Amino acid sequence: MTFFDIYAKIVFMLTTFVFRRWTILAANSAEISQLIVVSTNVLPEIFPKVLEVKRLLARGEEKSSASACKAVGISRSAFYKYKDCVYSYEEKLTQKIISLYAVLKDEPGVLSSVLATLHTLNANILTVNQNIPIDSVAAVTISLRLNGNAEETYLLKSILSELYGVVDIKIISGE
Repeated sequence: MTFFDIYAKIVFMLTTFVFRRWTILAANSAEISQLIVVSTNVLPEIFPKVLEVKRLLARGEEKSSASACKAVGISRSAFYKYKDCVYSYEEKLTQKIISLYAVLKDEPGVLSSVLATLHTLNANILTVNQNIPIDSVAAVTISLRLNGNAEETYLLKSILSELYGVVDIKIISGE
């Protein structure tokens, strides 16, 4: 399968995906109202500060939630009240970490074609772990970040399974 065949298949699947996604959203309209996107300009100032505390803790710039809250200027109780409910748009809605398990033929270029295909799908590859080949196949685990939803995960598996040298592919986890 050439690069152009893969590209044409991706374009077809993505256009089908967009249509299916809007159909699913229309069918589940009750869930649409649960999450909303709001400008931080109209929110109480506590919400952006909670996001800032979470950022400081994640980057290791502050060692404890108490020191992070003090640096930002909010109480720890306010932080704990909202920390599990407030997310940045990028953090909660657009990124999904997936772990793939693949069995690949032990031939030159097979793993690189899988990685190149993931690149064309705008996946951010986080880790790659390839085991030593046994019986002319190698087990590979790939962790990646996708910007999308579960439909794209299904498409990803479908596209990768058709690449030359891919014996088996499974999605072993996804956030």
